[in-house]
Amino acid sequence: MTRIDAKFEALKAQGQKAFVAYVMAGDPDYETSLEIVKGLPCAGVDIIELGLPFTDPMADGPTIQLAGQRALDGGMTLQKTLNLATEFRKTDQDTPIVLMGYYNPIYSRGVDKFLIDAKAAGIDGLIIVDLPPEEDEELCLPAQAAGLNFIRLATPTTDDKRLPRVMQNTSGFVYYVSITGITGSAEAEAGDVGPEVARIKAAGNLPVVVGFGINSPEKAAAITRVADGAVVGSAIVSRIGRGDTPAEVLAFVKTLADGAHSN
Repeated sequence: MTRIDAKFEALKAQGQKAFVAYVMAGDPDYETSLEIVKGLPCAGVDIIELGLPFTDPMADGPTIQLAGQRALDGGMTLQKTLNLATEFRKTDQDTPIVLMGYYNPIYSRGVDKFLIDAKAAGIDGLIIVDLPPEEDEELCLPAQAAGLNFIRLATPTTDDKRLPRVMQNTSGFVYYVSITGITGSAEAEAGDVGPEVARIKAAGNLPVVVGFGINSPEKAAAITRVADGAVVGSAIVSRIGRGDTPAEVLAFVKTLADGAHSN
């Protein structure tokens, strides 16, 4: 059982939903990023999504793209991202970390070496947005064999024919992208999301967490009424980008977590 599996079991036993926060590793710099990441659990975050900076983030909107560019400009690398996770694990052995990004940096490092290093750093799961199920032998299957969850995205365009293939080797949870398009481009609507979550849950036995378009405590609360959890990324990253202090960022995250946990 991974930390992700254990977290969802514990939340279910408490009758709670999950709040997942996304931040870009190294944004705006390594030390500030580490301070924010270390503070996320006390702000109510159940699972941390740690963005891996990449030069061509095709699924990300302007807010996340700019965060990645700030991190890259500050010298952030895959190794430094793993270093950040290692530092976090010195004081927190319980909060799951999901590394979210693109395949190119992992491929460049070598899959076998990456998986050994990621496991050693305390990474629990991967979301690699540009690896479809047809490429499972590249990373998904080796990752699962190494004890890491491989979390797949489902979208409003994932029809009933495609969904079983998406679910086939997914573990940990399913990340439902509530809108079509890039991150930060629209707002999620619980009325639209609810039936889709039910459809995905019927196709497998995994928690369904909803992301994209959640930018307020009220929106987080609405989503967790119909899903197993809510992810907030762009709204948090935008606060970092405008220069909020770590304390201010974490105070905002706390309001989102309280909203998500209100059901």
